[in-house]
Amino acid sequence: MLCNFCSAELGHKDFQFPITKTPHSSRKSQNPQFNSTSRVSISTHTTRVFRGFLIQSKCRTTEFFNSVNYPCLYFESESGFDKKLGSCNAIRNPRSGARVSLGFRVGFRLQAVVSPTRSSGNGRKRKYGGALPSILRALERSDDVDGVLGSFVGELNPKEQTVILKEQRDWARVLRIFRWMKSREEYDPNVIHYNVVLRALGRAQKWDELRLCWIEMAKDRVFPTNNTYGMLVDVYAKSGLVKEALLWIKQMKQRGVFPDEVTMNTVVRVLKDVGEFDKAERFFKDWCKGRVELDDLDFESVADPKSGLGPLSVKHFLSTELFKAGGRMPPLKLMGSSLEVEPSIRKPRMTATYNTLIDLYGKAGRLKDASNAFAEMLKAGVAPDTITFNTMIFTCGTNGLLSEAESLLQKMEERRVLPDTKTYNIFLSLYADAGNMDAALMCYKKIREVGLFPDDVTHRAVIHVLCEKHMISEVEAIIEEMDNLSICVDENSIPTIIRMYVDTGLLDKAKNFFEKCQPRSRISSKTYAAILDAYAEKGVWADAEEIFFGNRSKLTNKDVIEYNVMLKAYGQAKLYDKALSLFKSMRSNGTWPDECTYNSLIQMLSGGDVVDTAKDLLSEMQEAGFKPRCSTFSAVIASHIRLGRVFDAVDIYKEMKRVGVEPNEVVYGSLINGFAEAERLEEALHYFHTMEDVGIPANQIILTSLIKAYGKVGCLEEAQRLYGKMKGMDGGPDVVASNSMIDLYADLGIVSEAELIFNKLRENGQADGFSFANMMYLYKSMGMLDKAIDVAQEMQESGLLRDCTSFNRVLASYARNGQLVECGELLHQMVTRKLLPDDGTFKVLFTIMKKVDIPSEALAQLESSYHAEKPFAREAVITCVFSAVGLHAFALESCEVVKAKAGLDNFVYNVAIYAYRLSGKVDEALNMFMKMQNEGLKPDLVTYINLVHCYGKARIVAGIKRIYGQIMCGDIEPHETLFKAVIDAYKECKRGDLASLVEQEMRFTFDERENSGSETEGEELLGYGTEEELDPEIYENPLEASEASESDQLVFSD
Repeated sequence: MLCNFCSAELGHKDFQFPITKTPHSSRKSQNPQFNSTSRVSISTHTTRVFRGFLIQSKCRTTEFFNSVNYPCLYFESESGFDKKLGSCNAIRNPRSGARVSLGFRVGFRLQAVVSPTRSSGNGRKRKYGGALPSILRALERSDDVDGVLGSFVGELNPKEQTVILKEQRDWARVLRIFRWMKSREEYDPNVIHYNVVLRALGRAQKWDELRLCWIEMAKDRVFPTNNTYGMLVDVYAKSGLVKEALLWIKQMKQRGVFPDEVTMNTVVRVLKDVGEFDKAERFFKDWCKGRVELDDLDFESVADPKSGLGPLSVKHFLSTELFKAGGRMPPLKLMGSSLEVEPSIRKPRMTATYNTLIDLYGKAGRLKDASNAFAEMLKAGVAPDTITFNTMIFTCGTNGLLSEAESLLQKMEERRVLPDTKTYNIFLSLYADAGNMDAALMCYKKIREVGLFPDDVTHRAVIHVLCEKHMISEVEAIIEEMDNLSICVDENSIPTIIRMYVDTGLLDKAKNFFEKCQPRSRISSKTYAAILDAYAEKGVWADAEEIFFGNRSKLTNKDVIEYNVMLKAYGQAKLYDKALSLFKSMRSNGTWPDECTYNSLIQMLSGGDVVDTAKDLLSEMQEAGFKPRCSTFSAVIASHIRLGRVFDAVDIYKEMKRVGVEPNEVVYGSLINGFAEAERLEEALHYFHTMEDVGIPANQIILTSLIKAYGKVGCLEEAQRLYGKMKGMDGGPDVVASNSMIDLYADLGIVSEAELIFNKLRENGQADGFSFANMMYLYKSMGMLDKAIDVAQEMQESGLLRDCTSFNRVLASYARNGQLVECGELLHQMVTRKLLPDDGTFKVLFTIMKKVDIPSEALAQLESSYHAEKPFAREAVITCVFSAVGLHAFALESCEVVKAKAGLDNFVYNVAIYAYRLSGKVDEALNMFMKMQNEGLKPDLVTYINLVHCYGKARIVAGIKRIYGQIMCGDIEPHETLFKAVIDAYKECKRGDLASLVEQEMRFTFDERENSGSETEGEELLGYGTEEELDPEIYENPLEASEASESDQLVFSD
């Protein structure tokens, strides 16, 4: 949550125009209230940045800073920070020659005589003499008004009575003292006292008491003056009752009182603050001509939600006792005193009036008029004050005229108008927006150097700009400085600082800072929500949860906005169960969900396809009296479409229409696309025509869905017609529409048309993974394998392999063309990118394994394990593929993981043994077999096949004989694949004689099975079948027999 600063903070109270304005634009202010002003990007000229403000190529900024008479100024030069420029008492002459800045120039007349002025913000509290100090102190200490003032009966003159009333801070105390004064016989009611009391009641928004006071004023025959009306306009407007405030001017006109300059200025300011710039200017110009025209102001249907009064017509308002009884002029004053038009031409003489006008034109984006008003002010001899210059500086700077703003600072000193803290706050903000952080920080330092003190706005502004740039050390230095001065970090800055820490991953610092702020600041719900949002945006839900459920005052309930942000945090992390649990706990904790709660939660659940719960909440929301937004209905419909439940989506559409929410193009697009995917062309066209009937034009997405629908049913001509229509739209067909056409041509086997679209996409750089995948599918289906491979290679080189679908298409092309090594390399890319292979991927992988020399029993075992979703089944398949295509290094990486695991199934060990065997690491394969036995797992057929191949590769004839003997004894079920493995193993050991004997036995065994249909009994073949006969004497080479026996003891020791 960004921290914004209103113009009242940066400049002065009348200085609140939105910074997003462009020069010469006339737009209404979006919101004149605090924190509503947005920021702007400032385009600046080329500069060299020193430690202070911007210094241009002829030291222009140095010039205007040197002209300011400060004791000592230090700027950072190119050679270091310590170049002392010193003070400059002489005022430098302005540069000669004309300069044009975007058609705007501040007009100065240096010869105009203007009296020296100090900033209005530097006024000191007035000191009173006589008995007033003791009376005021006594009233502060005691509630006994009679006791304190009773001893001064008859001694206080009206002026002293006024001072006593004005110095009270509480409206009730003001009223009590006023009542006491009126109770004295010698008291003579006067309008000044009534003005003080009315102002106190208006500021406290005590409208009933104000009405009674107004009636009482009339009874005392005290007539309102310009000050009275101006004050009433001011207090009503500041309470948000703008239209009621302006009605006082109408009542003033009816009473024959012409507004003076103060009242006029108040009215202009009120209209300016609500964005009625044209009406404000018209009122000012009418006043200058001596008339007051209020006919164009909207007084009808005066209503304000804050007033609690409901709609009031002008007739009703004017007929109340407030206007009927209050402030009637005596007949003599009313006779011939119609002051609607005064003959003389009036000119404003107050600085405040020109300040309001300059701010008015600045907010309206009329820079030339602002400049003219400033020039007219100087021409009229009206002394500009600090507020004037602050307003002009802000107006120039926020409209891209930073150099003009800088020159104004020099003019301030020329006229002996000293900058105040707000002046530097403005420059700080302007330089930060321009990206000149050095100058922004120098503004902050300059405040103390010139004897001023940073205020809350200063700290908030500098913290904001530093946090935005993630300048952590500088922010911490500012916070430390504030701590040393016992200044708390402003509440609005807390979320900004925490967001900076969270964005940079410094979660511990964010937590420590929050804990430090908790006891020192009373954090509002709005601020808590902003803090939670900082965590939610980064998906750090656990930290957000800790703050949300942390220790807080039990006297206050969490506001609904906090719940909404916490729900957002859960949604970002896809923790839908937690989000629902939190939602259900809201009412029991005293907080009721609002419209935003329901809309956010329904959209969140729909996005996660938890659509049944979302549908229930949609009904609950309507029962609670809330009307779902169109985007909420759209999210539920889209979720149903994704799940293939198109008719459920239609039910939501009908409900949407029933409650009066009009579907938009997104809703219609979802329905059309859903029916297109379901190959229901008639329904898709129905919603397309319905959309056209309600005046919603078809966009590219909807036309693409229709092309898809036509493609599903093979309507080539209609698809081509829509595609041709898209060519006439702005930007032409998008890549999705083009891919849909390529897909349609691929299904129909139309190569040339598909190639035209594909080549066009490649020329424009629009071809994506789907484009390449569709072309590969087309070429494969047409038997053009060479072209399919070329497209696959181009796709891989283009970096378009980003998801499983694109990988699967390329894998299938390589597999069909027999490029199995390339398949393995692509598979490794998927694993490296942490793309989880899907069912389509494994379908291709099993196809690859059927093309290589993998025993069918091993393949069947892997397939059954995968479909049963056994642990490590996916990893085992991938490892087996790596080994089968010869990428042994990749396979062994997976085997190392298996070594560290326990409790694995046989198929995992079988794959590991297979991988080690093919890579030539027979010892590792046999060790894996021993680990399998240690785990208590019995070897299966696949295990024995792998072991026989390992013995053959290691020339361990005894191992082969042992397994063959177990087959002959019936311990291992005879199987043709195992017999072939034994034969191959003997051949690898150069024992062709034994291989021939086993081959004969295999034929005899399986021929007899075919003839008798029964299993053969275990027989011995030449004495080699039993374990007892596997001894060293049978070997021709005694050394070989000895080595084999030792190996057998190592491998098969029980």
